[in-house]
Amino acid sequence: MESNFKSQAEILKKLGITKLNPMQEEAKLAIMASKETILLSPTGTGKTVAFLLPLLNELDIANEEIQAIIIVPSRELAIQIEQVLREMGTGYKVNCVYGGRPASKDRLELVHRPAVLIGTPGRIADHLRREEFFTGAIKTLVLDEYDKSLEIGFEGEMSEIIEMLPNVEKKIMTSATIGVRMPAFLGLENPITIDYLDGNETQLKIKQVISPSKDKLETLVKLMASLGHQHGIIFCNFKDTINRVSDYLTEHNISHGAFYGGLEQKDRERSLIKFRNGTHKILLATDLAARGIDVPELDFIVHYHLPTREEEFTHRNGRTARMNSNGTAFILKYEGDKLPPFMDDYPIQKILNAPLPKPSAWCTLFISGGRKDKISKGDIAGLLFKQGKMDRDSVGAIELKVDCAFVAVKKDTLDFSLPLINNQRLKKKKVRVYEI
Repeated sequence: MESNFKSQAEILKKLGITKLNPMQEEAKLAIMASKETILLSPTGTGKTVAFLLPLLNELDIANEEIQAIIIVPSRELAIQIEQVLREMGTGYKVNCVYGGRPASKDRLELVHRPAVLIGTPGRIADHLRREEFFTGAIKTLVLDEYDKSLEIGFEGEMSEIIEMLPNVEKKIMTSATIGVRMPAFLGLENPITIDYLDGNETQLKIKQVISPSKDKLETLVKLMASLGHQHGIIFCNFKDTINRVSDYLTEHNISHGAFYGGLEQKDRERSLIKFRNGTHKILLATDLAARGIDVPELDFIVHYHLPTREEEFTHRNGRTARMNSNGTAFILKYEGDKLPPFMDDYPIQKILNAPLPKPSAWCTLFISGGRKDKISKGDIAGLLFKQGKMDRDSVGAIELKVDCAFVAVKKDTLDFSLPLINNQRLKKKKVRVYEI
C-alpha cells in the first residue's frame, strides 16, 4: 500500500505533543492489530489522537475515494476532530458533515472526495441513502462517543449506516462511560477492549457551596469572585436559566460566553473560540458541553443545577481534573435542598468575600479569509505585527478555519491597530477585520 503517512514524531510535533500517553500507546497498538477495538477512557485523555494515528496508517494515497468514516454524536465534536486532522498536516483531504448546515454545501465539498469523512449519524445516513459517494473503499469505521449517539436516539441511523458499509474491515468504538451495552447491529465478533476508566489518576475535588436563598445567583457571583481569573464552566439544565444567569453576570461585569442547543451553530462555535483563547474565562452551558467539545484545561466546573442522572454528573466533572491535573467541581445548592442519592455528602466550601475579577484584557477579532484563500497563521501574524504595529505580547491564539480566522488580541491595542489592518490584503484577498 502506498502511504502518505507522516512519521508519528512529525505529527505529534505539529500538535504540540511531546509523546503519547500510556492509553494512546496501548490503543494505537491494539487498533493496528485488531479488526475491532473498544476504547474506554475519560473525557480529555486524548482518545481522538489515539484512534486517528492508526486510522491514518490505513489510508492509501493512491485511492481517490472515501476510505474512513468517523461517526460522532454532535457537530461540535465533528468540527473538533476535523480540526485535529487538519493540524496533523498529513496531506489527506478531510470533510465534515452535520445537521444544521445546507446539504447542498456538503455535496459541493464531496465532489472531490475526502479520504476521511466525519459526521453526525443523521447527516451521514442521509448521504448514504442518496448514494452520493462510492462506499466500496470505506474500510475503517469509527464510532466516537458511541454511547452518546445511542443515548440521544441515533440507534436507527447507526444501524442503517453499518448495513450500507459492507466493506468495512476495521471498527473502532470509543466512550468515556463504563458499562454501556453493545448493540447487536454493531456485529462485533471478538473486540479488544482498552479500558482506562478506572485508572484515571486525577485530583478531582468535589465541594458543596450552600446558598442561603433559593435564588442562587448572589452566591454564584460570590463564588466567581473568590475564584478570580480561573477557567471554568457553569452547568445549567435549561437554556432559560442560562439566559437568566447570563444577565446577572453581565450586570456584575463578569465576562462569559454561552453554549446550548438553542443557539445558532455560528454563535456556539464563536463562544467556544472566545473561551479557548481567553476572551472569556467562564462558559455557561447545558450538558451539551459535558463531553465532546474542545476546551482548554479547566480549573473548575459549577453545578448550578444538579444533574438528574449520575452519568451526567460524571461527565460534567470530567471536564476538569483531566489527565493527572487538579480541578474542583462545585455543587451550588440551596440549604433546604437534598442531594440526589448518587452524590455523597461532600465537604462544604465557605466563600470568603473577594473583589470581582477584572474583565479580560483580551478580545477576539474576526478575519474574513481562511485556508481556501491560501492564508496561513503566519500570514495573519504578519498582518498584525507589520501593518497593525502590534507587539508579540499583544497577540494570542489564532484559529484558522476554511473561510475565516479568529485571533485573540489585547483590547488596548484595538483603537490604534484595527484601522491599520481592516480592509488590507492577505495573500490576494482583501479582508475585513472586526471585533466579535
